[in-house]
Amino acid sequence: QVQLVESGGGLVQAGGSLRLSCAASGRTFSSYAMGWFRQAPGKEREFVAAISWSGGSTYYADSVKGRFTISRDNAKNTVYLQMNSLKPEDTAVYYCAGGVGVGPTASHYDYWGQGTQVTVSS
Repeated sequence: QVQLVESGGGLVQAGGSLRLSCAASGRTFSSYAMGWFRQAPGKEREFVAAISWSGGSTYYADSVKGRFTISRDNAKNTVYLQMNSLKPEDTAVYYCAGGVGVGPTASHYDYWGQGTQVTVSS
C-alpha cells in the first residue's frame, strides 16, 4: 500500500511558477511509476505528466510541454512537478498518482493523493 500526499499548491499570477511535491509512504515507492493529473471545475480529470520508476523516462501533455517538469527523488520518496510560465487555464486541483505502469490514462495508476489546489490569476 502506498499513501500519497501533495503539497505546494497556491495562488500565483499568470507567468509565475510553483513547485508541487508528492510525498509517498511505503518502501516500494521506487518501484512505481508516478504521474500528475489535474481537474478543473466542470471538467474531467486530465493527464499532466508522468515519470518512470527510475526517472529515466518522462511524458507530458502537449498543453504543458516546455513549461512543466516532472522529477523524482527515490531517496526521499518524493515526486515533483515544477510549473513555470503558468496560465489561467492551468487552474485546477492537481493530483499525484502512482502505479506499476506509466501512461497518460488514470487506469494506469493504483494510488492517488487527495489533491492540491493551484489557482492562476490573470
